[in-house]
Amino acid sequence: MIKKVLIANRGEIALRVIRACREMGIKTVAIHSTVDSEAMFVKMADESVCIGPAPSPQSYLNKSAIISAATITNADAVHPGYGFLSENAEFAEMLEAHGIEFIGPSPDHLRRMGDKVEAKRTAVEIGIPVIPGSDGALDTLEEAIETARKFGYPVIVKAASGGGGRGMKICPDEKALIELFPVAKLEAKNAFGDDRVYMEKYLTNPKHIELQVMGDKYGNAVVFGERDCSVQRRHQKVIEEAPASILKDDERKYIIETVRTAMEKMKYRGAGTIELLFEEGQFYFMEMNTRLQVEHPVTEQVYGVDLVREQIRVASGEKLGYTQADVKANGYAIECRINAEDPETFMPSPGLVKHYHAPGGLGVRVDSGMYSGYRIPTNYDSMVAKLITFAPTREKCIARTAQALSEFVFDGIKTVIPLQQEILQQKEFIDGTYSIKWLEKWLADGKPGLKKEEEKK
Repeated sequence: MIKKVLIANRGEIALRVIRACREMGIKTVAIHSTVDSEAMFVKMADESVCIGPAPSPQSYLNKSAIISAATITNADAVHPGYGFLSENAEFAEMLEAHGIEFIGPSPDHLRRMGDKVEAKRTAVEIGIPVIPGSDGALDTLEEAIETARKFGYPVIVKAASGGGGRGMKICPDEKALIELFPVAKLEAKNAFGDDRVYMEKYLTNPKHIELQVMGDKYGNAVVFGERDCSVQRRHQKVIEEAPASILKDDERKYIIETVRTAMEKMKYRGAGTIELLFEEGQFYFMEMNTRLQVEHPVTEQVYGVDLVREQIRVASGEKLGYTQADVKANGYAIECRINAEDPETFMPSPGLVKHYHAPGGLGVRVDSGMYSGYRIPTNYDSMVAKLITFAPTREKCIARTAQALSEFVFDGIKTVIPLQQEILQQKEFIDGTYSIKWLEKWLADGKPGLKKEEEKK
């Protein structure tokens, strides 16, 4: 069993890993930048090492500095969390070369699934349905036009090494494709250092459904159900829930077994997520995230599993010890990502948290590194907390989420909590029919159907 874990991350996910390690009797090392020296995760770790200044390339993305910190503290494993180096094959290989266990997939799987073109090829090989599109990267505009004519418009051009919406262009017709194809390649080059793009048929109003997978080093794999992550703004998730209320039992059974079989064929190890688009009863592979997801807690609540603990067990060489038949869902869970942003303009709102109070009560969990007097730095992602609620029914879970949101106190900064409170009131959210396009359209239309405070009085 692993004895000491260095956490190559920051914020609430670093705290999440520290807590799991403590329960397992494993020592922890927190790395941090200069601006994170007073962060909660640094205070809670058994040891801490400052590895550089605030900019991520000089600290949390500095492979050599992280490996040096692991070496001098005698850490025998590194947990990458999510973001930063969590899906970096070169980093995993460097750790292997230094005799340090990477708590994650093999470098080969990181590399294959990190390239969107190769990931789609792999999905076809292992039996996951894919969206009609190009067979690989498109080098020229002429190739793109010819491909689009095969399966018709609208189409979407995506960066092969992309994510977060960068290098992604929707083309409703050939004129738009001619205009936007070179723009997509340029954006991909600037954002990822790789100008390769590929094309897919653009689905008009899909759901974003993702499946949580876990595999061991012996070819065993299970799927811990699905999550609905369709409440999105600019391809960034705002609220997630599990299970997906829109799925019928036969649809759920089909996609779970399809993905489980695919992971066994792939011999995937560790935690991962298969992300799919779902429209008119059909599932289509979008991408695979070869790491823990921000929204993993909703799965933990519904399935009663500690996914970080499972990651560490698998990395230590243990077998899963359970089969798909042992995996049982129970109840409903919702996660709200609490970002330090203006809820109207979405401008970042870093600064001093004068007073902080987290909600509590039955079925309420908060993953956060906040405390009164903490100063949120300007250098990193704006997410400052995650609210996770659990209840026997979805209706009760929505009510519990609304109550918990009302109890939060973040004095000194703005957060997106008011927006999330508004979303929970909307018919499309309540009945589960919202799609990945719903939130942006609702915002653009001026939030129709929202009961204003003055109307309630």
